[in-house]
Amino acid sequence: MDLTQGTLKEKNDRAKKMMLWFGIVSLVMGFAGWTSAYIVSSSREDWISELQLPTSFFVSTAVIIISSFTYILAKKSIRQDKGKMTTNWLLVTLGLGVAFILLQFNGFSQMVAQGYYFTGPTSNIKLSYVFLIAMVHIVHVVAGIISLLVVLYNQLKSKYSSKEYLGLSLGATFWHFLDLLWIYLLGFMYFVG
Repeated sequence: MDLTQGTLKEKNDRAKKMMLWFGIVSLVMGFAGWTSAYIVSSSREDWISELQLPTSFFVSTAVIIISSFTYILAKKSIRQDKGKMTTNWLLVTLGLGVAFILLQFNGFSQMVAQGYYFTGPTSNIKLSYVFLIAMVHIVHVVAGIISLLVVLYNQLKSKYSSKEYLGLSLGATFWHFLDLLWIYLLGFMYFVG
């Protein structure tokens, strides 16, 4: 397929998709770097092997998985031209996204209550990585929520239909990526080191 062919709209749509995938690849590379540094640092003498991850991290995982399904339902609804249902599913997804972030911060509070800190005399390199990795992911979920708010705004303005829903589709792809990324990160922190 020649990427220079097609209407201006088709070219713009392809460009938007490519920008999203370039962004996702760069995020994968960033998190791969942090998880690699985590592995390398696990050979340090001050590395603690017994770290109980907070239960809120696991609950938030269930929440973000459910939010991916609600985004899928929103996309399915728009393909059937069910605008009100699409809006409802997007609102549920937004609520679940906010709940995910609140649960993550609750997880940080649980870690602090156990005496684990990001920095300071009671800190340790492993704890710093856990806080850093989770916090950077939260920043990206905030970006996902901003993207979702744009999608919701466009949906409320009736910009999507069964024939045109690229923005919703791109937002959903980014959201699903964030979901899979968190599952990977939680599994990584749970099983490695």
